[in-house]
Amino acid sequence: MIRYEILLPLFYNDGRRIKEEKLTETDHELVAQFGATSTDAIIVKGHWIYQSTLYEDKLVRVRIDTEDTPSNLEFIRNYKEILKERFQQLDIWITAQQIEVI
Repeated sequence: MIRYEILLPLFYNDGRRIKEEKLTETDHELVAQFGATSTDAIIVKGHWIYQSTLYEDKLVRVRIDTEDTPSNLEFIRNYKEILKERFQQLDIWITAQQIEVI
């Protein structure tokens, strides 16, 4: 199995809060695709520099545990582009780790 972790922003880069509906829509789409998600109740803080400007992010972490298949990877790669547009981000951080469920 594989675990995808997606960091979704709570604020746009200009400081405006992202509407909860966008996060809910994203969760519903992922559940429809994979059958389940887990979202951390804590806020993840991140910092990054782009063109000499320091940005601070406040994010939520969404986890998806699923079968490690080429079609699931293709979906995640394509979905990343949707998320970048939806959340008006230069990038959306998504990682993948092999897992064993006991």
